[in-house]
Amino acid sequence: MTEKLHTAATDTFRSLHVRNFRLFFVGQLISQTGTWLTMVTQTLLVLKLSHSGVTLGLLTACQFGPVLVLGAWAGAVADRADKRKLLMTVQALAMVQSIGLGVLVLSGHATVGGIFVLAAIQGVLTAFDNPTRRSFVVEMVPKEDLSNAVSLNSAVMTGSRVVGPAAAGALVLATHSYGWPFVIDAATYIAVLVGLWMMRPDELFSSPPMAKAKGQVREGLRYIRSDAELYVPLVMMALIGTFAFNFSVTLPLMVSGPLHGGNTTFTLLFSVVSLGSLVGALYTARRTTVTGRHLVHAASAFGVAMFLLALVPNLAFAFPVGALLGMGSIAFMTSSTAIVQVLAGPEYRGRVLAIQGMVFLGSTPIGGPIVGWLSDVAGPRAGLAAGGVSCVVAAIYGRRILHTTPASDSVATPDATTAEHPALTDEVLLDDALTDKALTDDALTDDALTDKALARCTVDEAVAVAD
Repeated sequence: MTEKLHTAATDTFRSLHVRNFRLFFVGQLISQTGTWLTMVTQTLLVLKLSHSGVTLGLLTACQFGPVLVLGAWAGAVADRADKRKLLMTVQALAMVQSIGLGVLVLSGHATVGGIFVLAAIQGVLTAFDNPTRRSFVVEMVPKEDLSNAVSLNSAVMTGSRVVGPAAAGALVLATHSYGWPFVIDAATYIAVLVGLWMMRPDELFSSPPMAKAKGQVREGLRYIRSDAELYVPLVMMALIGTFAFNFSVTLPLMVSGPLHGGNTTFTLLFSVVSLGSLVGALYTARRTTVTGRHLVHAASAFGVAMFLLALVPNLAFAFPVGALLGMGSIAFMTSSTAIVQVLAGPEYRGRVLAIQGMVFLGSTPIGGPIVGWLSDVAGPRAGLAAGGVSCVVAAIYGRRILHTTPASDSVATPDATTAEHPALTDEVLLDDALTDKALTDDALTDDALTDKALARCTVDEAVAVAD
């Protein structure tokens, strides 16, 4: 039994033997926990100031709207930049932004408008951080550890969502202030900056930066549009991201309304959802393949969990359903991300990941106000049910389109054949996990496995479920 546990632990955390990735992992674990301190505290503060679902939706739009506007261009920048140096710059600026939030609130001058402005600044930084960080994971570990590294990166993102929200609620209660969580978040950026600085550049598996040229963003869009196996999962993610991935809008309204809870209850429920995501992410870290069937089932499970949460009569039922919601959401995120990332050629990787981030994070500014308005008008249960419907519709769409799409051996990189790795019909190598947003955020977090040579395969069916 002990030997089996040791083997399982070794398999699950095997990429941590690489020094550069170990530094990155520890820094991200600390920093992302701080990020969730800020995300949840912003939500609680805006809800206190406005008592409005629409305003919560607009906050989400400020946080992620810049990703929708700048995401594709930021991905092109990531493709042609030194990713380690770019990440250090973005993280340093994010630390300054968190300090600004803390000063604004602690000085007693916090307004909804001021919070919106600083949230939008963070959104601009997220637009650059997301594709750069996720594609940098590929450069830190050897090819055989990519799948594991990407899944552990996702586990970091989801694990931080377990601790961060609960810590945010505890800090607000203990200090009777919404300002200190922002200050603590600023301090956590020191960990990731030190980790990046301590890395050994000569041990990275870096690809030559892409030369700057006109039309690179349009080229990336054409590349995705030319292959149904790439664009269909993105369409599904857009649908689910718009209506289902609005937990920062639907959960606080559900808790404070039909479930009659408060700030502490909301942060605990958010942590339970995140715990479910963490369990799901650690499970996928041991999985070596993901198929279209996984994607369809994940989307369906996510939808069922959304419907169940919309129907719970009290908090006693909300917590176990919340854990299922987290598992379903990360299952969708990891499956859809793996398929998209593995099939992307290395020269397009940054742009494809940026566009995926645009689709996931950028759909939130559109869906957040809509779901917030629906929750104000028809109740929070209706907002959750709308998310469930979007998951089911996406599952049907993915199954229908991808099931009838023939495999193609070359989309935009004809030289990336399957000489070393024969085409894997009906499955793709899993090198995934996000996380996502984003869950937030985040709740994009992984990365491409290698060349399309690693997997130019047919994905039968697809659909969504996520973080």
